[in-house]
Amino acid sequence: MKTWAVMNSRPANSLRRRVAELLVVRASGHLSDQQRRYPQWELPNSELQRLLWEGVGGVILLGGSAVELQQRTKQLQGWSEQRLLVCADVEEGVGQRFEGASWLVPPLALGRLHQREPELALDLSERYGRCTGEQAHRCGLNWVLGPVCDVNNNPANPVINVRAWGEDPNTASALTLAFQRGLKQAGVLGCAKHFPGHGDTTSDSHLDLPVLPHSRERLEQIELPPFQAAITAGVESVMTAHLVLPELDPQQPATLSKAVLTDLLRRQMRFNGLVVTDALVMEAISARHGAAEAAVLAFEAGTDLILMPADADAAIDGLCDGFNSGRLCLSRLDESLQRRAHALASIPTSTATGPIVSADEQALEAELVRHSITVGEAKVLPQAGINLVRVDAMVPSAAALSGWSPALRTPEAQGFRSIVLHGEGLSPWSGQADAPLAMDRLGDGAVLLQLFLRGNPFRAGRDAQEPWAAAIQQLIALNRLAGVVVYGSPYLWDSLKPLLPSSCPAAYSAGQMQEAQRQVLTELFPSATPTGNSGAFTD
Repeated sequence: MKTWAVMNSRPANSLRRRVAELLVVRASGHLSDQQRRYPQWELPNSELQRLLWEGVGGVILLGGSAVELQQRTKQLQGWSEQRLLVCADVEEGVGQRFEGASWLVPPLALGRLHQREPELALDLSERYGRCTGEQAHRCGLNWVLGPVCDVNNNPANPVINVRAWGEDPNTASALTLAFQRGLKQAGVLGCAKHFPGHGDTTSDSHLDLPVLPHSRERLEQIELPPFQAAITAGVESVMTAHLVLPELDPQQPATLSKAVLTDLLRRQMRFNGLVVTDALVMEAISARHGAAEAAVLAFEAGTDLILMPADADAAIDGLCDGFNSGRLCLSRLDESLQRRAHALASIPTSTATGPIVSADEQALEAELVRHSITVGEAKVLPQAGINLVRVDAMVPSAAALSGWSPALRTPEAQGFRSIVLHGEGLSPWSGQADAPLAMDRLGDGAVLLQLFLRGNPFRAGRDAQEPWAAAIQQLIALNRLAGVVVYGSPYLWDSLKPLLPSSCPAAYSAGQMQEAQRQVLTELFPSATPTGNSGAFTD
């Protein structure tokens, strides 16, 4: 740890300080080090304070409440002598990451609505973007890492999935543009990601290096149109994808490829804004390159900003060595810093005032849910039974469930006993292959099955392999299926719905948040009056 005197003596225009401006480091949204959820990625405050004082130009935040985020962003800005880029992955509203703000339905819900009611979907998408941008601004964020421009034309995609705005390029283009218009109205920067398209992969770049084996002609038909539309509309930044496109560059992933970032994105698609890497701590990069070399390769390929290097000091050292040796061109450093300054100058510096969630925004949350649920005509009857809930342990699914959640309280008020399955899914309750539920362990009574599964990153698609179809068939054969609710994945719902008899109460909700639970279960139960605390137990 350097002393304040040493740090304060650093020349303002030193190469190291200028290079440091290119970095965006990870921090917790909580004020205290002890509250960090992911200390392996989130720097302690002492390191943050030093790096920001030494010139690091950006911070990406996760965790905490929206009110705490307001304090945190002011604290971080106070540790820097320059205006920071302060961002978060709030693709589904600020409440997706920070409690107390609006958590909105996944974008793919509007992609499917667009097939039925395009004008309504466009209007809602623009309001979605404005809500996200204005709440981000109120909390001190100036850069939203969205929209996701990937076309999720592969239902088996384990990393994009419901994060995409569409399953075809026309829908994805139209809705991402509407979302971006909303961000612009709110005065925050947007980010089109993950270039040149992560929607048709079957592996997760958080864990592996996906390959997209398509021709240039196919890319121009499916993957590239939403990005080109966003660029033409003036999106301020583009985030790279950690995947290999052999037809463009058989050696390097897009994040490290000059053919992809300089030749395709800059020259052919004429993007002049900020190019930012996806997080360099992701296994697709970090398993193959050290922090210094990854940063140098990314900058050499054409990126401007280095997001979440595995080691910030090593990344800065590596870049400085690259400039000093002549491997990297100093004029490129000037260009990147000018792009950064231009982007920040395009948005207001003033802090927004007022409540974090306005009445109109609260109404939007409910309206989005209303347009993204499907409920059958059959109702769940009050009875002594089991409320079997499968919830992914990953954020945001886990945040959807607490002792006060309608998914627990509403069935309990109707006589059901709650059992919540977390990370291992059905494994602790498994029976035979063709009868995966060990009924003697579950106990007596009909089973209401609620599945909170949505294709979260880091899961490598494991959720999709759980035998819920067999479990439903087992319950039907035993005449013990009280009802089925799927929250999140439309692909899971599409696969399970044909198995259900018309007399079976069933519902689908794209959203997993408590407002979605409330609306679905109010429709599904004839007299939903949730009272009392949850008596759920977990496994």
